[in-house]
Amino acid sequence: MTILTDLGIRQIRDGVRAGEFSAREVADAFIVAVSRAKPLNAFLVETPDHAIAAANAADAARAAGEALKPLAGVPIGMKDLFCTKGVPSTAASHILEGFTPTYESTVSQKLWDAGAGMLGKLNMDQFAMGSSNETSAFGNVVSPWRRNDGGNAALAPGGSSGGSSAAVAARIAPGATGTDTGGSIRQPAAFTGISGIKPTYGRCSRWGVIAFASSLDQAGPMARDVRDCAIMLEAMTGFDPKDATSLNLPVPTWEANLNASLAGKRVGVPREYRVDGMPAEIEALWQQGIEWMRDAGAEVVEVSLPHTKYALPAYYIIAPAEASSNLARYDGVRYGLRDLPDGANLQQMYAATRADGFGDEVKRRILIGTYVLSAGFYDAYYTQAQKVRTLIARDFEAAWEKCDVLLTPTAPSAAFALGEKQADPLAMYLNDVFTVPASLAGLPAMSVPGGVDAAGLPLGLQIIGKPLDEQSVLDAALAIEERAGFVARPHAWW
Repeated sequence: MTILTDLGIRQIRDGVRAGEFSAREVADAFIVAVSRAKPLNAFLVETPDHAIAAANAADAARAAGEALKPLAGVPIGMKDLFCTKGVPSTAASHILEGFTPTYESTVSQKLWDAGAGMLGKLNMDQFAMGSSNETSAFGNVVSPWRRNDGGNAALAPGGSSGGSSAAVAARIAPGATGTDTGGSIRQPAAFTGISGIKPTYGRCSRWGVIAFASSLDQAGPMARDVRDCAIMLEAMTGFDPKDATSLNLPVPTWEANLNASLAGKRVGVPREYRVDGMPAEIEALWQQGIEWMRDAGAEVVEVSLPHTKYALPAYYIIAPAEASSNLARYDGVRYGLRDLPDGANLQQMYAATRADGFGDEVKRRILIGTYVLSAGFYDAYYTQAQKVRTLIARDFEAAWEKCDVLLTPTAPSAAFALGEKQADPLAMYLNDVFTVPASLAGLPAMSVPGGVDAAGLPLGLQIIGKPLDEQSVLDAALAIEERAGFVARPHAWW
């Protein structure tokens, strides 16, 4: 008997088309799964009516002999950073608690137009600021994974898209949207043993996505495997005249062109990604990935990205600076929280609202951003960071003369325990050491599970590609997926 919640996006799509099961049966199965997974705290809002309406429409279209939409019958989770019409959209923050948009983000609308239904809004780090999903105003998400070596501590699902990664890994959603500013799709995907891709900056519209850092934020899919990510990415991308950074390009047919043969391709291995203190298991998986690339027919070459060591400090100047500007709109005047103490004037209302509405990490980044943009420090910090960003992009441009894609680890460790790094923001920021460079350069990059560590926790490998070459990224990831044969899944302890 087929367990419907074990099926991925392609299997659901094809099964509904073939009449093996109805879209309504799929929706009902996942709605029940979501309701039973409350201990994970992955969903902030459940929207069973939305999923059922989309499923009923798919079944009616099939009964009428109509051609089914690309995602007909597929229910998904929506990260709470995407505004959804008539459904609370809070960015997991107190300052937007209760905010219900009257409009739909472009990405979510494209998914609904493709036939997908929404299971609910997924928990996340507040305003996408975090690497462990511990900064949410509504409580942290708990990873569905557990260590197999006797450790009982609850694990982080990664961040900021931790609700998305946990939901997909736990089999309570076949796919989910994520956003990636410095690694927030790729790192949680690696922590939970799923796949996730950040496309080239501008592929997915940012309109209706609550902003963190506008020159870095990019939406992308998170799913069980590479093919499912390709299917979902095709539905999410496309030009949007409402977004000035949206690329006016046709949407490629990534799924139809998937090819795990890398014959004639060159895979670069950047020497600077070997960092001090990196666990031997990460190094071993990286080496195994290199062998998988060779087995797929690729030539492996060493490349240099000399400014890599400056990527993290540059990112943590640029991203907070943009956040400081973007989050200035939350002042208690137009929408969201308003704290108005007795006798308070306008400035005091601003201060009270922002003090109560923002969490510690958000405040930390606003303060950093305001500092580096202030008179006397703008040129010393922000301008210098932007120059470093240009140098990092040039490093990648030089590397593309020698290779077609890059292979690196996704994260410097497996999932860590909740609370383990919360008291040390710098240790938390180091989780992005391998993912930030591609974000600064606006490049497509993907994490795919490659194996597990000694405690049975997933480890991911990252593929970075040339601008607009998501196809090569997906192909190399598929080559790893086929050779890794990753079948590990979390035990349903919840």
